[in-house]
Amino acid sequence: MSSTSLNIILFGETGVGKSSVINLIAGGSVAEVSPDADGCTMNSTDYQFMIGSRKITIWDTVGLEEPQMGVNGYYAAIVKAYGLIQKLSRAGGVDLLLFCIRGNRITATTQSNYRLFYEVLCDKQVPIALIITHLEREHRMEDWWVRNEENILKYGIKCAGHACVTGVTNREEKVRQSRDAISSLLSQHDNRGRFTMPSEPWFIRLLEHLASLVSGNSSGKDVLRILTKRCGLDEETAQRLAAQLRYGDRQ
Repeated sequence: MSSTSLNIILFGETGVGKSSVINLIAGGSVAEVSPDADGCTMNSTDYQFMIGSRKITIWDTVGLEEPQMGVNGYYAAIVKAYGLIQKLSRAGGVDLLLFCIRGNRITATTQSNYRLFYEVLCDKQVPIALIITHLEREHRMEDWWVRNEENILKYGIKCAGHACVTGVTNREEKVRQSRDAISSLLSQHDNRGRFTMPSEPWFIRLLEHLASLVSGNSSGKDVLRILTKRCGLDEETAQRLAAQLRYGDRQ
């Protein structure tokens, strides 16, 4: 299975190894392997490269660090979410979600990120695959999946494939196996079912869910200010968007 392009959202918690995964996909060093420079939820960094005749676009996106977020974290995520939706709209949509998780236990945050990206952002319309990282200590990396597949399903995480990997560069054979596993995974997906939505309802859908995760009291007035001052929306558009959000103090 192939196509001329593939649009991918790669997401996960800060420090899970997303940059290493990008380098495994690209077959070389295109992403700096370091802690996320901006750990704000929904912050995204774009990568584009060719694999053979196929153009790969990856949005490396920061997921939730906790099942809930504070008010200030939510306000910052609004700006990042707006930027991500604009990028996705310009690119014509999303073909594949790659959920990057560490090879340890499934947490409440893992489940929250699954819901945020698969169920909310992509309306369950985009296939999602798991990339399990930091498996260099496994004798055979695929054994991790054999042991944990049933547990993952028990937590309600459904996936359309997986790859068990390591990005530790001094493990040459395991890096080769990791690259082959991801290449095999990507070969199973194409852009024929590309998902998109009109940018405005897409943005609102995402913000409503993020607002539901806020542990404090957010303000409609503050959101309006962020939409105009930080997202650069005109007053009329910002008011229309803010009015669609469920705030107890909205005017």
